[in-house]
Amino acid sequence: MQPQFKLSHLALALTLSLGAIPTAQAQSATETELMRRLDQLAAELNKVRNELTQLQQQQQLAQRPAEAAKPAAVATFIEAEPSQEPKTVVGGYAELNYNRPRHHSQDTQADLRRLVLSVQHRFDERTKIVTELELEHGVSSAGDPGEVAVEQAYVEHQLTPSWAVRGGLFLMPLGLLNENHEPPAFFGVERNFVETAIIPTTWREGGFQLVGNLDHGMTVQGGISTSFDINKWDANASEGRESPLGSIHQEMAQAKAHDLALFGAVNWRGIPGLQVGAGFFSGQASHKQAAADSRVTLWDLHTRWTPGRWDLSALYARGSISNTALLNQPLVGQPTLIPKSFEGWYAQAGYKLWEQASYALLPFVRWEQFNTASGFADLGQGLTPSAQPNERVITVGANFRIAQGVVLKADMQRFGENKDGDRFNLGLGWSF
Repeated sequence: MQPQFKLSHLALALTLSLGAIPTAQAQSATETELMRRLDQLAAELNKVRNELTQLQQQQQLAQRPAEAAKPAAVATFIEAEPSQEPKTVVGGYAELNYNRPRHHSQDTQADLRRLVLSVQHRFDERTKIVTELELEHGVSSAGDPGEVAVEQAYVEHQLTPSWAVRGGLFLMPLGLLNENHEPPAFFGVERNFVETAIIPTTWREGGFQLVGNLDHGMTVQGGISTSFDINKWDANASEGRESPLGSIHQEMAQAKAHDLALFGAVNWRGIPGLQVGAGFFSGQASHKQAAADSRVTLWDLHTRWTPGRWDLSALYARGSISNTALLNQPLVGQPTLIPKSFEGWYAQAGYKLWEQASYALLPFVRWEQFNTASGFADLGQGLTPSAQPNERVITVGANFRIAQGVVLKADMQRFGENKDGDRFNLGLGWSF
């Protein structure tokens, strides 16, 4: 405290010394006298600086025994050298949504859609872990609709400056949304249908993958992982019509692992504001427990371009399940048979209409078309289900950014086939 006291008084003395010279006297004062005063003040300032440095060194020496006495778990929690990142970082995101159907207002719902807490810890410069725990629908119990799930839990080790390896439970690198699904990262209250019904966001598998950040903005990912389980298909439920792969994903919860899968993705960002990419997944899904071996294949093409105030994106995804004729034979007569193909696409445009300080208003429009059962394998005359019609949805709304990482959302959705799906949505989300 003493050096700070001297510094403040020294600054006051300097002000008074210079300000106390009237204009007439300043004109008559000799340059030698002025320089003498400045030299004297500079000497005093150097003296105080030296005292402050000595005091800081003494404080550091006094703290070292106390730091050494801390338990290891406490000493490393959110601590780092001044020039380094923290060893442990806590983050998360949340979505609170309000959905009001246009034709059935009695079904209006408000929901804490999801709350996710994330912890990352760096063991050294090359090794870290990433974990995320998700709670859906506010309450999870035997009598409530909520669910608690581990969204990610993997180790990442940097092999070279360009290549890293991940092992554990991680998000699959397909589409634009699956790896970047926090509320501020996408337009609209609800996630788009193509990347939930066709690509089952949030989709994670257990396995190993290589991640490469190459020259000219190229990123490549690929590896081996767990696959889907066709034995989970419920022909009496509607879940398979809503999302074929979402109904048979395993999320590494005692996942059947006789059959594994290969996956890969390539993304190019060589031009500022532009991303062009593709993803691919293929794996057996019967695990020697079904009537026939069955392979699930899914691929997508996607692009995003953000020139100036615009945010433009488009995506196409297509999936297939093999040997569905044999798989469906014992299910004939039930309402939801296994489709052999499903696909969808969307195009979206957003625009930053207004921005001031941390606030920003971004209206958008999205047109999407998808079909969760675009084709069925032939089961014989009168037994083969007809392909479903394409569903078309247009969404118009706006994101209002309150602060970096906090967003209010509002939109209206109109359906081409299922008019009961028309609705008005409000949302609040954050990510940190």
